[in-house]
Amino acid sequence: MSTILVVDDEKPLRELLAMALEEAGHRVVQAFHGRQALDLASRERPDLVISDIMMPLMNGVELARALKANASTSSVPIILMSAAGKAVAEGAEAEDYIDKPFDLDALDILIGRWLPKQKDKPKG
Repeated sequence: MSTILVVDDEKPLRELLAMALEEAGHRVVQAFHGRQALDLASRERPDLVISDIMMPLMNGVELARALKANASTSSVPIILMSAAGKAVAEGAEAEDYIDKPFDLDALDILIGRWLPKQKDKPKG
């Protein structure tokens, strides 16, 4: 089972994503903003991070840069999302981007692209 960290200050969207991802068989941890996400990422070791860009305290671009700068999280793929357009993701070092609002099927395709295959993951 893959662990996905969902980061968004909009609780309804965060919970919708969590529900859809859990139904697809993933373990989901949630954060309200980037600072909380950094703490969770170091404790939970997610396989993937899906983060909004425009959030309080630490935005998604700052979060992505911080995750990539940390040796323990630098290899975690990041998908950024925003209603403001892809230009706001410039310089984030994220692996992918999706516009809000998005179709859950389109997000599922991105997740499949970046999540490690279960057979490749160590057991235990």
